[in-house]
Amino acid sequence: MSGGVTLDAGPLIQLDRNERRVTLLLARANETGDLVVVPGTALAQAIRDPSRQARLARLLRQPRTAVIPLGTKDAIQVGRLLAGSGTSDIADAHVVVCARRARTRVVTSDPSDLHALDSSLDLVTV
Repeated sequence: MSGGVTLDAGPLIQLDRNERRVTLLLARANETGDLVVVPGTALAQAIRDPSRQARLARLLRQPRTAVIPLGTKDAIQVGRLLAGSGTSDIADAHVVVCARRARTRVVTSDPSDLHALDSSLDLVTV
């Protein structure tokens, strides 16, 4: 497991609302130079008006932030993960796929959904 984090939609929304725990967690990642992974599907759930979501926009501009699109390879892995778990949330499955690849902890506000997809995930609940 690396020192980086993969963000689910919940923490992205909380960042936009200036929730202290998420802000501190991301400040720590910035201080240590850790990678912050933002699955594009989670971003799509959180972003509504980039011109009014300054904190989220600032995170996306950081050099250590990687926004991961749902391309063919990930889409296939997401589909297989959903089929195997009997669940249907594409964004949650994409978070799992991205976290596995980057070998990061997952920051989430909904740990039960992510554990249903992969019970071995290292989760930080905010």
